[in-house]
Amino acid sequence: MSLMITEECIACDACREECPNEAIDEGDPTYMIDPDRCTECVGYYDEPSCVGACPVDAIIPDPDNVESVEELKYKFEQLQNEE
Repeated sequence: MSLMITEECIACDACREECPNEAIDEGDPTYMIDPDRCTECVGYYDEPSCVGACPVDAIIPDPDNVESVEELKYKFEQLQNEE
């Protein structure tokens, strides 16, 4: 499942710098995660890097975008093919 940023976000930019898929963009007033680009860091790291970087724990699983590990791996492969 991709992740989402809650209204607790303080727009500190810490998560955006950590995302290897460039899935995080500035929103108004909080940042947003593109579910089409978020792989929860599958293919890069064991854990989502943005979650650890967030100082206010505003990044949670997105209940509207549930994906299996296999689906996340496939999405990672597709994003790699874009480059």
